[in-house]
Amino acid sequence: MVEADNHSTHLLASETTSLEEQLQGCGEVIAWFPPAIIGVVSSGFLIFYYLDPSVVSGVSCFVMFLNLADYLVPVLAPRRLGSNKWTTEQQQRFHEICSNLVKTQPRAVGWWKCLFTLEEGKPKMSFTTMIVSLAVVAGVGQQAHNLLLTYLMMTSLLLLSGLNQHGVLSKYIGMAKREMNKILKQKEKNE
Repeated sequence: MVEADNHSTHLLASETTSLEEQLQGCGEVIAWFPPAIIGVVSSGFLIFYYLDPSVVSGVSCFVMFLNLADYLVPVLAPRRLGSNKWTTEQQQRFHEICSNLVKTQPRAVGWWKCLFTLEEGKPKMSFTTMIVSLAVVAGVGQQAHNLLLTYLMMTSLLLLSGLNQHGVLSKYIGMAKREMNKILKQKEKNE
């Protein structure tokens, strides 16, 4: 058991170090994680809304923007965000962000597997939950602009790691699990 924990800890550290090396050029921007993400995503969506390009032009511009950011951020970030001195506090924050990004992937895979486990174990419950969820999403989609919904989803996905780190996800997921257990217990009593 201890050996498995050591292996997973070593694997996590290895993956975190690898991610830190890949993102080192963007380190100062990533240390400002939430404001940088919200600023960049908001600017991109405002430009996209204003220009209203076709799908092909939009995809082309998005890839061009990513390429430009990949080239310019490591060059301009140290000049715009402060001195070239990388403090231990910034390094620690950068390490925490990379570690949280690495930890988020197994959690997402676990939720995906949980969805299929629910489908195999309780197909009627899974079917009902999916139909109701998709009907709610379709209703919201009819009332709100597609670009606004895409913006909200993109921002939420990019901030997911931080929400996980601060325990916001665990809190609400725990609440949802308790409610689902109550519903399942109530249904079993009725049957």
